[in-house]
Amino acid sequence: MMGEGVEAGGGETAPMTSRTRVAADPQPHGAVPSARQQRWHDLEAYGFVHFSINTFTDKEWGYGDESPSLFAPTDFDAGQIVGAAKDGGLKGIVLTAKHHDGFCLWPSRHTRHSVAASPWRNGKGDMVREFADACRRQGLRFGVYLSPWDRNHAEYGRPAYLEYYRAQLRELLTGYGPIFEVWFDGANGGDGHYGGARETRTIDNRTYYDWPTTWKMVRELQPDACLFSDAGPDCRWVGNESGFAGDPCWSTIDNTGQWPGHADSGHLNRGDRDGADWIPAEVDVSIRPGWFWHASQNDKVKTAAQLRKIWFESVGRGANLILNLPPDRRGRLHERDATALREHKRWLDATFAVDQARGAKASATHSLDAKRGARSVCDGRASTYWCSGDTGGAVPEVVLELAEPSMVSLVRLKEHLPLGERIDEATVEMRVDGAWKAWGATKHVGPRCWIGGTPVRAEAVRVRIPKAAASPALTELALFREP
Repeated sequence: MMGEGVEAGGGETAPMTSRTRVAADPQPHGAVPSARQQRWHDLEAYGFVHFSINTFTDKEWGYGDESPSLFAPTDFDAGQIVGAAKDGGLKGIVLTAKHHDGFCLWPSRHTRHSVAASPWRNGKGDMVREFADACRRQGLRFGVYLSPWDRNHAEYGRPAYLEYYRAQLRELLTGYGPIFEVWFDGANGGDGHYGGARETRTIDNRTYYDWPTTWKMVRELQPDACLFSDAGPDCRWVGNESGFAGDPCWSTIDNTGQWPGHADSGHLNRGDRDGADWIPAEVDVSIRPGWFWHASQNDKVKTAAQLRKIWFESVGRGANLILNLPPDRRGRLHERDATALREHKRWLDATFAVDQARGAKASATHSLDAKRGARSVCDGRASTYWCSGDTGGAVPEVVLELAEPSMVSLVRLKEHLPLGERIDEATVEMRVDGAWKAWGATKHVGPRCWIGGTPVRAEAVRVRIPKAAASPALTELALFREP
């Protein structure tokens, strides 16, 4: 049975008329993203900036007893750092406003352990402000990281610290414009300075922070901001810091009892098929071995080829990528880091500048109706989608007949996320010299799926979906050629 579609025999979608039957919208399958999560998905990749006392002490984790006088960048330029991120194809910046050592990059009213006590800008500077302004000028989104663990504060581990932490978070959420992401680190408790106590303090991270109260405050002050932590509530850790998501990597996960930090890394890496909660993965990785700049790592910056692999295994598997870019002691991104980003952007531009599916003749074996017809997969609009409807047990197919034979080495698929993750298996075939040939396959599409294969001069491309939890709904079938 063809279902309720208006396509038959591989023909082109019939035009809409006043008498064309339009089916009811399909019901979502499982959990779906919120509006803020959908905007987050659309960003795909953004930068992380770790810059603090550790930059000047050559450490990754400060103890909390470091003097603010050590923070003395000689030529700080937020515009150069943000510009390098933009030149690398990143669409935002998340700044570590306070790391575990407790030193604040803004003049917080609640502590003197900040840039206000440093020689930088004669104690009159506000680095959070300069980054936020630079992002706005260059069209990037801005987010903040505020470490829950504070090895400097005397009250850490006690109830009074929560008042301090939320007061600082409130400063960040009310003083610097729109925030797209708030990043809560999973490192919690241990030895530290703690106001001179110099002791080890442990906390129960399931109860001590009272996260629901903090989340409520963020929702009130920045309703569009996504909240990151090990397991949500808006986006989750991918389970490693090496730059790859699972294959497949489901955007849904069963989060009951997992918050915070109680899901194993493998579980976080792959998610759960039909998980109860839409909490997609974020891949955090540094362009260098460390999160902070170290002179000894100047010759260990990831190459453009390594960055390309990271993009494929994070963005290309439906996760978002947050790539760390640590400024040096000048307060600039090192030339080697900036060069690697520019070289990578050349690959991005050369690969994705031209979608060879645009202008193709689209057909499908089954379509729910003309509104959800095959042409929607190549019209360049995120709001339209093809949906097969009921196929009567037959395998639905979408075919693109290219205007002329074209080289294809990468196929990008996207599901219509308001209907959930529906596809469990998709295969790609290429017609070359009149014959169909198997070319690639995937077991997950979700927000996006990149399928790479041997470059071929294709006359047509066919996507078959032999397994799906509900009638497939694709918003994009795009074709690219890598340089």
